[in-house]
Amino acid sequence: MELRHLRYFQTVAQELNVTRAASLLHMAQPPLSRQIRQFEEEIGVELFDRVGRGLRLTEAGRFLLEQSLQLTQRLEEAIEGTRRIGRNEKRWFGIGFVPSVLYGFLPELIRELRGADSQVEVGLSEMITVQQVAALKAGRIDLGFGRIALNDPAITQQVVMAEPLVAALPATQPVPRDGSLTAETLARHPFVLYPARPRPSYADHVLSLFRAQGLQLRVVQEANELQTALGLVAAGLGITLVPASVQRLHRDDVRYCPIDAPGFVSPVIMSQRAGDTSPFLARAVAWVLQQGQPDALA
Repeated sequence: MELRHLRYFQTVAQELNVTRAASLLHMAQPPLSRQIRQFEEEIGVELFDRVGRGLRLTEAGRFLLEQSLQLTQRLEEAIEGTRRIGRNEKRWFGIGFVPSVLYGFLPELIRELRGADSQVEVGLSEMITVQQVAALKAGRIDLGFGRIALNDPAITQQVVMAEPLVAALPATQPVPRDGSLTAETLARHPFVLYPARPRPSYADHVLSLFRAQGLQLRVVQEANELQTALGLVAAGLGITLVPASVQRLHRDDVRYCPIDAPGFVSPVIMSQRAGDTSPFLARAVAWVLQQGQPDALA
């Protein structure tokens, strides 16, 4: 599949008329029709219903149009950013993050960095800690914020803060009279674990907290995203543990309860390339370290 195939498909899908689409694409109608048929054969599903002389998107076609428009818009933004950087109009500074840190200091850091130097383009990439390490080594990002410690000589990690964990429960489920839950009580509930993959991840950290208490969770469902896990909790499939800052995400169908158990915290860990002396990176790191009292990880 080539990008031009997506462009052909998007134009036909938006016009629902091959003749008009061909005119917009500055090509003849028969080659465009062939390209669309080949595209459908390559994907393995029909994207259009042929209705008389017109076209109608199938359910699969509607899905592909929505998703592909998001992809091409992101690609266009990346190309434009690349041009600005190539013309020395902008420098690139990439930040990788796990979703849960968005409810803490990260938004304020982004605002700080975007206002610090108009010549620096700050980009964001959602990824778990393992992916952040690979992206740092490849130069795709310059700073990462995750939840687990990894031993890699090419990467320096620091704990920015140790954030308490809270239990996320369905809103219909009553909380204990004392307002908190013990590890033993939590382990008796069906559990929604996230992220499901790739591993190791925050999920392994949560499992290790219960193992340290001699407990084993009854995992009934795994999810890849924090929001998905909370949605499953709201649906009554089970409970899950989230960092306390996630409580800022107000949901009427989920309630949060403190945990009465030693060590039930989740660190926010900042990762960077070992030996990176970028002044802009140093500025970002200094700002983050002012938010807490970090400990260096070996």
